[in-house]
Amino acid sequence: MEKKVYSTSGKELRTITLDDKVFGLPVNDDVIYYAITNELANMRVGTACTKGRAEVHGSNAKPYKQKGTGNARRGDKKSPIMVGGGTIFGPKPRDFSYAMPKKAKRLAMKSILSMQAQSDRFTVVEDFTVESGKTKDLVKVLNNFANGERTVIILKDDDAKIKQAGRNIPTLSFLSYNRLRAHDLFYARKIVVLESAVKNLSDFYAEDKEAK
Repeated sequence: MEKKVYSTSGKELRTITLDDKVFGLPVNDDVIYYAITNELANMRVGTACTKGRAEVHGSNAKPYKQKGTGNARRGDKKSPIMVGGGTIFGPKPRDFSYAMPKKAKRLAMKSILSMQAQSDRFTVVEDFTVESGKTKDLVKVLNNFANGERTVIILKDDDAKIKQAGRNIPTLSFLSYNRLRAHDLFYARKIVVLESAVKNLSDFYAEDKEAK
């Protein structure tokens, strides 16, 4: 598969060949779903906590006598059916995270990359950075490829300057080629990939690396 490479000003420079083993695979919807669900589960804090009957504050004394009042029998005010009583089977702090097979996760990333590369959402741009670290300088570049849409920039390395310039843009997120997130890639309306990052993605997700 071939893609055009653009300059930061939006002009066409040349074409680049994408590795079909990474960008030309059939889309596997099931494994994409599992990868996104796994990421969302791992992000859950799991701090929700309710008090049971034994934990709520209240007296253990019988509120009224057993017989003769016309009311139902009541042991104490902490009963779950009383206002202010304990919660039945309420949530407790827990860890929602779980591990996903590495091969399945790699397949999910390649499926999403293939899906996006086969659409007009995927744009390859020459390597650039924002030396000033200013948001306005990065916005000038992004305006040539995205119009305020949810955008992901895939970097060839951990570029602190470009991340500094983009941290005030709410619709923008950065991903390194070796630390992709399925959720961000799948829901992005525009994906801007640096030219060097394309080669890094091909090398990182190559089949021979997967077999090791």
